[in-house]
Amino acid sequence: MTVERIEAAIPHRPPMRLIDEVLGEEDARIVCRKIFRPEEFFVQGHFPGFPLVPGIILCECCLQAGAILLSRHALGPNLVPVATRMDNVKFKRMVRPGETVEVEATLNESLGKAFYLTGKVTVDGKLAARLDFACSVAESPSVAESPREEQS
Repeated sequence: MTVERIEAAIPHRPPMRLIDEVLGEEDARIVCRKIFRPEEFFVQGHFPGFPLVPGIILCECCLQAGAILLSRHALGPNLVPVATRMDNVKFKRMVRPGETVEVEATLNESLGKAFYLTGKVTVDGKLAARLDFACSVAESPSVAESPREEQS
C-alpha cells in the first residue's frame, strides 16, 4: 500500500503519520513497517546521548495500523477510529533510531461501533511492544468544514 493510500485511510500526516508501508493485510489483520530515523522529532530529547523511540510512539504505531485495518470495515464517510483504551501494555525491547519495526494489528472483536484489537511491534522478529486497545468511531469534519487559522 502506498503512502497515498495510507493517507486516504487515516487522517494522520507527517510528522505524526507513523506508518511507512503496509506489508500485508487480511480481513482481521494487518502488518505494517516503520523506519525510525534519527531526525524524528520525538527522539531529539529522548534521551541525549542515548536516543530511544518513546514507548507511547510504539503504541501509536499500533493504533495507526489498527486504524488502517478498520478503514476496510466500511466505517462510512467522515468517520475515523478514535482510541478509547489501552490495556496490558508491555515493552520488551528498546527501539533505537535507525531501526525498522514491523507493526501488526489484529481485530479481535467488534460490537457496533466499538472495536477491540491487539497490537504488536517487533524488531528483527523480536517483540518490542505489545498492547490490547479499543477504538470507537467519531465523525470527522471534511477539510472544507475545518476551521481556518485566524489571520493576524
